[in-house]
Amino acid sequence: MNKYSRLEDYLKNQIEVEMSYSEIERILGDKLPDSSHTDRTWWANTMHPSRTQAHSWLNAGWKVKTVNLGTSVIFVRTTE
Repeated sequence: MNKYSRLEDYLKNQIEVEMSYSEIERILGDKLPDSSHTDRTWWANTMHPSRTQAHSWLNAGWKVKTVNLGTSVIFVRTTE
């Protein structure tokens, strides 16, 4: 179980979701890293081994559609 497994579990039960950073942190039980607030590529939809955060939403069948850095993220379902 990695740090982002809780986010993956949460997203598996959703249809459409816009989440604030504080909501994501509540689900994780931990703070998001500083880079998630300043670097849009942190939210890239990639299965690169170093991007374990992206594995959580991609494995759950979601992609990041829009990021308002430091504020909110819109996830969209990619599979039914």
